Amino acid sequence: MKKWQVAVVMVLAALGSWFSLGATAHAQTYTIATDTTFAPFEFQAKGGKYKGIDIDILNAIAKKENINYKLKAISFGAAVQQLSANQVDGVIAGMNVTPERQKTFDFSKAYYTSGVVMAVAKDSKVKTFKDLKGKTVALKTGTAGATYAKSIESKYGFKIKYFNDSNNMYNDVKVGNSAACFEDYPVMSYGIKNGIALKIVSKQYEAGDYGFAVKKGKNAALLKKFNAGLAAIKADGTYKKIIDKYLHSSEASLTGETASSRTFIGLFTQNLGTIGNGLWMTLELTVISIILATVMGVILGVLGVMPGKIGPAISSTIIYIFRGMPLMVLAFFIYIGFPDLIGHGFKIPAFIAGMITLMLNEGAYTGAFVKGGFKAVDDGQMEAARSLGLPYWTAMRKVIMPQGIRIMIPSFINQFIITLKDTSILSVIGIVELTQTGTLIIARNFEGFKIWLMIAIIYLILITLLTWLSNWVQRRMN
Repeated sequence: MKKWQVAVVMVLAALGSWFSLGATAHAQTYTIATDTTFAPFEFQAKGGKYKGIDIDILNAIAKKENINYKLKAISFGAAVQQLSANQVDGVIAGMNVTPERQKTFDFSKAYYTSGVVMAVAKDSKVKTFKDLKGKTVALKTGTAGATYAKSIESKYGFKIKYFNDSNNMYNDVKVGNSAACFEDYPVMSYGIKNGIALKIVSKQYEAGDYGFAVKKGKNAALLKKFNAGLAAIKADGTYKKIIDKYLHSSEASLTGETASSRTFIGLFTQNLGTIGNGLWMTLELTVISIILATVMGVILGVLGVMPGKIGPAISSTIIYIFRGMPLMVLAFFIYIGFPDLIGHGFKIPAFIAGMITLMLNEGAYTGAFVKGGFKAVDDGQMEAARSLGLPYWTAMRKVIMPQGIRIMIPSFINQFIITLKDTSILSVIGIVELTQTGTLIIARNFEGFKIWLMIAIIYLILITLLTWLSNWVQRRMN
């Protein structure tokens, strides 16, 4: 071979090796889901970084076994569903190993053993399970506490209500809506020590093992590395240091917050960056989704008033389906159900799924009032335009649509406000918007009233600005 041919072969070989290594590295970057509010096992610390027993164990094992991963913090229920749908590669979230779950998931060796306790409000007269008769018990979906409480529900005659996160469950008991809650002992003990106004009134029941989970038959290499890393960090003392750090340390030293930062202004200042990120995500989702929903709504509105039966039928069907479907169900279907249906490792990024969800839902509502706006224009306008020789679509574009849109301006602004508020529902698929940001902050400092007051004020400011915009646009139109 000539020199230039040898050089070409070497360059091609080098490029091939580089792409191969890149593909291998990419294939070995795993997405690991965790819960958002399960301190001390996982919680968001000051600055937005996730910490906790599970997170530190995962980091230590990843370092030992050279595991590349990205963390995805979502609700526990969503994490389990996404693992089932191949949206994530593994879950570490204080997940109890049960026979039922072992049918769907493969688990690592146990990395922690915990029991379930019952907690009540500080001034509660409930002391035993017998005192729960006729009362309501708060549970967190998918937890060992929920499973245990369900198993004794009929025996002690109490009712059950479920929550997606621990903080709302605790607050429901604190304000008296529920008589008690069931929770893993280290989680409940940690929360009480750091400000939750509850008390534990039972011994530990049904001790269970926590395990790292992957979908059954998948990611065997990841599971093997996790087990090897777990054995290694137990042997060198790292595991014990992690457990001692979180179960024998004050909350302030773990989160970076001090007593002086517990005032309203202090909390706002400390969490300004995190709240700002959540606000930006909310605005980004709202603006992009409302633009797409407006385009979709105008198309549906035009189809709804066009001559014949096909266009109106298509418009009415789409509006009926997406306006009638609950937003949360639609979000889960697009993000989890649809990829699971297609299979073959197909995934939709959470932001894209959220954007599509809002576009379809808000677009259906927009289509309904756009169709109504066009129909509100006097029929004589179309007849006059056609009598002057204008084609149907030209008459629509130049005569009907300008008049109809003028009628619809208040509805457009109102839909913008609705879309802004609807973004909060998308936290169920792992999008950290403004409302979910509040949940994460409360999971760290348990200052529910002050944080939700902040979030409420921000939403009210945004809605006030949009209302002023609506009034200004209407004045300009008039």
